[in-house]
Amino acid sequence: MPDSTATTPTPVPPQPHFPSYYQRPSTAPRIARSVPTPDGAKIAAFFYAESQVKEADATPVLFLHGNGEEHGIFGPQIDAVVAQGRSAIGVDSRAQGKSTRGTARLTYELMAEDALGVLDALGVDRAHVVGFSDGAIEGLLLARDHPERVASLLSMGANLTPEGVLAEDDWDMEGTARQCEAWAAWLDSAPADVDTTIVTPSATEARTTAQLMRLMLEEPHISAESLSAISCPVTVMVGEFDCIDPAETQRIFDAIPDARRVVVPEADHVLPKCAPEAVTSELLALIARAERA
Repeated sequence: MPDSTATTPTPVPPQPHFPSYYQRPSTAPRIARSVPTPDGAKIAAFFYAESQVKEADATPVLFLHGNGEEHGIFGPQIDAVVAQGRSAIGVDSRAQGKSTRGTARLTYELMAEDALGVLDALGVDRAHVVGFSDGAIEGLLLARDHPERVASLLSMGANLTPEGVLAEDDWDMEGTARQCEAWAAWLDSAPADVDTTIVTPSATEARTTAQLMRLMLEEPHISAESLSAISCPVTVMVGEFDCIDPAETQRIFDAIPDARRVVVPEADHVLPKCAPEAVTSELLALIARAERA
């Protein structure tokens, strides 16, 4: 007979998503607000500026982060923009940072619309856009579909298809998604001695991470040809050892009229962390180029 005392093995707890160190902005935001969306999500929006900056003084800069992160990954760039007397807008993408999940299916198009909602809530008609990884995909969609709202685009580590990301030996995204789902299922029926309210990650957090993994596995699906509609100045930036397929970066660069391509030597995918000075330099140069034009 089977042993009635046997228990289901507990799964391995998932590790935090992108836990490595980065430098957050050195100044406090002047505005920190949750912007509601039609499907019930609340998007955390942060407005950084010097006290004397007026809303109409200069076109603000909108920062869109990568998968599993929050807007503070752009700390050095936000500081540099504010030091120029310009305002910076940080957005925590839905289900990440301080933003909530909502009920709509996760897509890059949805998160691009969330960013527009933040601009609307802050009364900003047009912004320079900085996007990294998932945020760069959102930036491409914004520049293509809402050209009147985008003054320039710094796109770092974007891909057009799931296949545009090279497989990494040390990161099994599908395995991570399954691990998170198994952990959430275990917490749903955890032993009586396990207080699930103090366990990290919670079942909700684990399921959200699984959804974020599957977002990268299943999307985006952007036609390179469609990017020819982008009319603002664009810099396409990648690391020398980026996980983005160089052919994918080439397709993006070739499709956007008059784009500038920058490959950062000895850098990997996470340029805001591993090459913050290069990112800041390219951002300020792009803003200057856009405003001269």
